[in-house]
Amino acid sequence: MSFKGLSGGIYKPLAENDVERIHEASLTILEKTGFTYESGLDGTLVMLASAGAHVDGEASRIYFPRDLVMAQTARAPARVTLYSRDGRNDLDLTGDKVHLGTGGAAVNILDLETGDLRPSTLNDLYQLGRLVDRLENIHFFLRPCIPTDIPVTEYDINACYAGLKSTAKHVMSGATDVSGFRRVVELASIVADGLDQFQARPFISTITSFAISPLKLCTQSTLIMQETVRNRLPVVLSAAPMSGSTSPITMAGTLAQLHAEQLAGICICQLTHPGAPLLYGGIPGRANLVSMGYLGGSVECGMMNAAIHQLANHIQVPNYNSSGLTDSKIPDAQAGWEKAATTLLAAMGGSNFVHHAAGMLESMLTVAYEQYVIDDEIIAMSGRVLKGIDVDAEHLALDVIDEVGPGGSFMIADHTLDHLRSEYYLGNGLTDQKDRELWEKEGALDARARGRKIAQKILAEEERSYIPPDLDRIIRDKFNILLPQHG
Repeated sequence: MSFKGLSGGIYKPLAENDVERIHEASLTILEKTGFTYESGLDGTLVMLASAGAHVDGEASRIYFPRDLVMAQTARAPARVTLYSRDGRNDLDLTGDKVHLGTGGAAVNILDLETGDLRPSTLNDLYQLGRLVDRLENIHFFLRPCIPTDIPVTEYDINACYAGLKSTAKHVMSGATDVSGFRRVVELASIVADGLDQFQARPFISTITSFAISPLKLCTQSTLIMQETVRNRLPVVLSAAPMSGSTSPITMAGTLAQLHAEQLAGICICQLTHPGAPLLYGGIPGRANLVSMGYLGGSVECGMMNAAIHQLANHIQVPNYNSSGLTDSKIPDAQAGWEKAATTLLAAMGGSNFVHHAAGMLESMLTVAYEQYVIDDEIIAMSGRVLKGIDVDAEHLALDVIDEVGPGGSFMIADHTLDHLRSEYYLGNGLTDQKDRELWEKEGALDARARGRKIAQKILAEEERSYIPPDLDRIIRDKFNILLPQHG
């Protein structure tokens, strides 16, 4: 039973007039308050000024007229396709179609064998890609952890290589700088047998944290964002304000500021390359006002992320946002309820590309192999909700009811066998539905232990490389690939 690309839009935390009110407030923010910026964006500022924005160099402030913003926003495509290598996992991002997958930049991982916390490595990144490749309800692979065992200068190329080698699903990653991005494009072009072929069906996309909330352009990320659209590749405009810290404490205020940040990013992208494929990348969060840290598992985060889809849909741009975060440090009951609530809200809201939905713990600081198995189950259950209930002659089953009759049993009816696998989600093997006696006989394992066993079983299977040996040699001759050869 496939749940990829089902339609949500059945949960709307904002009324239609509230969506319009927030949109108008955001345009006012851009006109009246404006954006500031880091140094090094001279070319971007000249471009904006030439298009009609007011750039105040002395105050380091950019003011965006609403007519300029809306004219450029209208150029952004309403549909973006993120391609897979095998053609079976392409992501059609439009309308209320929902896709959920990995995300993050965790620096720690719970070791699969010992359960102990340790720094994440390049091999972890590769093994997580292999795991995600086999978990059918995780729809894409966005680099989930940082390879802390290699030099920072080698992050971009090696993270991309690990993703492309381990999975045929769409791969998304960030870039350290423009040079790193260009090397990634060069690598992908080798895999695709040419730049033109890669640009025609881009199986890699870029995430750029162009906005430092509140309302500030990050130089390095803005330049990467612009370079991405010049290469006609999909780009995510990520901005992640925390209510009470880097945005107003109120959800409406956070959404208004974040929508303004997204409109500014869209404007810059479309002025750089008209028609550039992009994802509205609002990730509203909540600050822990006790520790001043990030609260990832708050149910309000789920509500605001569902609202983000409404705001993106209002300007007819596909969106990227977040679910599945938790403040729990291990895969426990708290992780379960926080992940289930936010993922179900994002899916029911209709968000197009939901990252962080699998694997994350400790407010994005940590990942765990077994958590991906658990979250695959949560994502599938959320997808089953979107699939809804079929009501037609076959599913109403009046003939079957009449045939079985009063006091009969449907257990052995052909109709039951015909619909058992299509009507109900039967699980990925994680959820325990045995009686207590059998459960105890098999070790009385909890969900975390069962998830660990499933992950270990998958990773013990023969490795499959999605980069053929001849291309692998070319890539290793050209780049400093630090992942040992596998498979």
